Order: sequence, then structure tokens, then C-alpha cells
Amino acid sequence: MITHERALAAIGTVPDPEVPAISVVELGVVRAVTVSDAGAVTVTITPTYSGCPAMFEIERDIRTALEDAGASRVEVRTVLSPAWTTDWMGPEAREKLRAYGIAPPGRAEQDGLITLTRARPPVACPFCGSHETELRSEFGSTACKAIHVCRACQQPFDEFKAI
Repeated sequence: MITHERALAAIGTVPDPEVPAISVVELGVVRAVTVSDAGAVTVTITPTYSGCPAMFEIERDIRTALEDAGASRVEVRTVLSPAWTTDWMGPEAREKLRAYGIAPPGRAEQDGLITLTRARPPVACPFCGSHETELRSEFGSTACKAIHVCRACQQPFDEFKAI
């Protein structure tokens, strides 16, 4: 019989398909996990944005991980409110992003408001730590990333945008 702890551990092994250095739990898309007395598991997820194409793969991988862990039935629910924010990512996930070569997001929420602006401070290079970086494109390999280049070490890198 699957327990709540075992269900959480199983889901914690599911990597984000677009950034496999972190799990979907660390990314903050897993909002709730409940386990019934009969071993049925319900997982509530919130996509990073409503049109995220990786959500189908994430749902499939969560379902497979839980079935492999002994869940008798798995239901994955998607909720869009409240909207996902990078503020749901913890410090360990941010450090894993940096170690993977992606600049982690800064804080999205300031004084209870989420503000998106064109002008923003330089992003620290995940390779050398320099703030002498340049935004090359707001549009990276995925909608949640931007492309930068470090002037100090000359490395291009993605930034996970604060949302």
C-alpha cells in the first residue's frame, strides 16, 4: 500500500522535462498530494504557464512514478489559480539550476505584487558569477527562459525568468 511519504518520494524523482536538473516538486508545479485509504493518489499541479507543452509529459511521468510505487489509482488535476510563480521554487532548486548552467530567477513578487518590466538588473553568470552579463534575447529555448552572454568568461547561458 502506498503512503503519503512514499507518494511524495516517487513524485520527487520526476524531472522537469525542459530542465532535468530539478524535479517537478522542486520546480513548484506540484501543489498537493493526497492518498486515500485504498491507495488512490490525487496530485494537484499548476503549470508554469497555461500553455506549457511539457505538462502532458509531466502528468504522464507522475502517473508512471506513482503506479510504479504501488498506487492503486492515480488522478492528476491541473489548477490554474493561483498562477504559478518562480517564487515557489526553493533555494535548493535555484542552486541546482545554477550548477546546471542556468541562471536562477530572482524574486518575482515585490510587496505583494508581481511586476514584469523591460529594464532589469544584470543577471549573474552561472559559470563564473560575474554580473558583467548582457541580455541577448528575451526568448530562449523555452518561453520561461532568456538568453544572456557573460562578458567576463564569454559563456552564453539561459536565465530562468522570474514570473
